[in-house]
Amino acid sequence: MSESWKSDLERWLAPFLIALRHKTRSRMCPVYIAGLIGAGDRKSVQPMAARDGEVGYDQLHHFIASGVWDAGPLEKALLAEADRMVGGADAWLIVDDTALPTKGSHSVGVAPQYASSLGKTANCQSLVSLTLASREVPVTVRLRLFLPESWTSDPERMAQARIPEDRQAARSKPEIAIEEIDRVIASGLRFGWHPSHLNSFRHTCPAGNRTFAA
Repeated sequence: MSESWKSDLERWLAPFLIALRHKTRSRMCPVYIAGLIGAGDRKSVQPMAARDGEVGYDQLHHFIASGVWDAGPLEKALLAEADRMVGGADAWLIVDDTALPTKGSHSVGVAPQYASSLGKTANCQSLVSLTLASREVPVTVRLRLFLPESWTSDPERMAQARIPEDRQAARSKPEIAIEEIDRVIASGLRFGWHPSHLNSFRHTCPAGNRTFAA
């Protein structure tokens, strides 16, 4: 792969780096993204920093593990770029759930639950996703973690995991999807259709002036 792809990546990341509003984070972000999608089988922080050669492990680890910033400007930039690329009356806003199989019990939201990608119950995290798509081009615009009952019924566990208080209430996946659809509509994202693969979503979400399919 030609190294010119890194220059292309930095151009593509430009509106997001502006949204970070922080010189050091704007430097770390392209390194981390390049490490995830570039060469090398190991995608943990230490080998990514070693492959980059210009950023130290401690710097990159701090960016991932300790940095605290407002996600709002980044989300706004993502919605604007998605709308520019594929938004319009013929676009689809696709609602789905995404399962992330994992081991252990410490990752936020992890529990034995149905994993759609595996077609069976597994120990995993589950996220509600919204994807804007048109002309075979999909852009994921929202990902929201679903908290199963084993988490929402355990305030101490949620506090230890530092889950924000406004996200600790129990919500079904259709309820989460409706909140996220309202959020992207308020942002001005343009679409005409919203299909869903979430069970019971058809009975929960009002179609309004948009065409619904399931």
